[in-house]
Amino acid sequence: MARIPYKTYLSESELPKQWYNLRADMKEKHDPFLNPGTLKRLTAEEMYPIFCEELVKLEMDDTTEYFDIPEEVQEYYRTFRPSPLVRAYNLEKALDTPAKIYFKFEGNNTSGSHKLNAAAPMAYYAKKQGLKSLTTETGAGQWGTALSMACAYFGIDLTVYMVKVSYEQKPFRKGVIETYGAKIIPSPSDTTEAGRAILAKDPNTGGSLGCAISEAIEASLRDKDCRYALGSVLNQVLLFQSVIGLESKIALEKLGEYPDVVVGCAGGGSNLGGLIAPFMKDKLQGKVNTRFVAVEPASCPSFTRGKYAYDFCDTARITPLAKMYTLGSNFIPSPNHAGGLRYHGMSPVLSKLYHDGYMEAISAEQTKVFEAAVKFAQVEQILPAPESAHAIYGAIQEALKCKESGEAKTILFGLTGTGYFDLKAYMQYNEGAMDDYIPTDEDLQKGFEGLPKIDGNVI
Repeated sequence: MARIPYKTYLSESELPKQWYNLRADMKEKHDPFLNPGTLKRLTAEEMYPIFCEELVKLEMDDTTEYFDIPEEVQEYYRTFRPSPLVRAYNLEKALDTPAKIYFKFEGNNTSGSHKLNAAAPMAYYAKKQGLKSLTTETGAGQWGTALSMACAYFGIDLTVYMVKVSYEQKPFRKGVIETYGAKIIPSPSDTTEAGRAILAKDPNTGGSLGCAISEAIEASLRDKDCRYALGSVLNQVLLFQSVIGLESKIALEKLGEYPDVVVGCAGGGSNLGGLIAPFMKDKLQGKVNTRFVAVEPASCPSFTRGKYAYDFCDTARITPLAKMYTLGSNFIPSPNHAGGLRYHGMSPVLSKLYHDGYMEAISAEQTKVFEAAVKFAQVEQILPAPESAHAIYGAIQEALKCKESGEAKTILFGLTGTGYFDLKAYMQYNEGAMDDYIPTDEDLQKGFEGLPKIDGNVI
């Protein structure tokens, strides 16, 4: 039997030409978004002032299984896709495990992550609608970088509100984002009413993704030719990220493989939702019994310690209400290096799948995550982003279980990006100066007390 290659690349002709909509195959759909004023189901018309019209249509459609990828977006995808499926032979050897470990590496582009998969169609649809600009938030900076690249390509202006603690931890993200013509503002800022209100309560806050979302939406509503673009959580984002899973499945089929376990890091849910999509389709249809494992930071444990409830997607409470696993929109996570995984809530799609028992979730302290990251970097020669390292940690745990049981399971995980902007964190870990923060039940209760008081919410 021929040895499976270390890296498997698809040809350009094999690249997916359609996005896959996982919601179409879900036996029960997630609960609808609600208008925060009326508490009634949100309509498309109510979303048009915030998002591009085409994106709203994709957001609301839970019956169409596949959507054609516009040729202009396919052309842009070809500048950085396909991404490789890698057999982690060196990690397998280091762990002395019978498991077969594969990872889908999304870091081979200037943004350093999977975020370009969603940034491209968002910029494209904004241009198609005749809009002049977009606003967005970013945590670790991967999404802000990706959207700045896509906006430069399609000729759209962009303003990025970056979580202040990440802005300070990763100063060179500013250099990259500005190189692509976008404006970047540390959040919370004094440029919006939402930012000023948050600073008034806590002038020293490091911010959160919820804060940055509030500012970005407020800024977008000032200009009729501007809209807001969100890099995770929403249905449209999981749809665009399905190219990760679709490519993975095609490549594995060429190798005669199918995953027994799929592992992904979880913040808002974009990469995890994209990676699992076609495999979850098979599970929903009763064809396989693959396990899906989400790995989140112990400092921001929305799956493992959150409430399944309606909540606002932002701190200023101006967004629609989403039914999701949440820590409360006013929860401010610790300023650790989980970066893009510091969002208070989780994708409604993934929340529903988790709630219905189709997925599992674990949390990990950041020192354990960086221990896994360093081990991986030394044997596989790729420096992973802290977010991605959560998936590495989860994959290692699964591989060690196989070592104990003697089972040669096939494990697939998502390596969402590179860690070259995270060297401060690696230096802190290597110097023994990194600590772990796990919120107490009392800390979490403060966030839960801010959940909207509506029927069906568990507080």
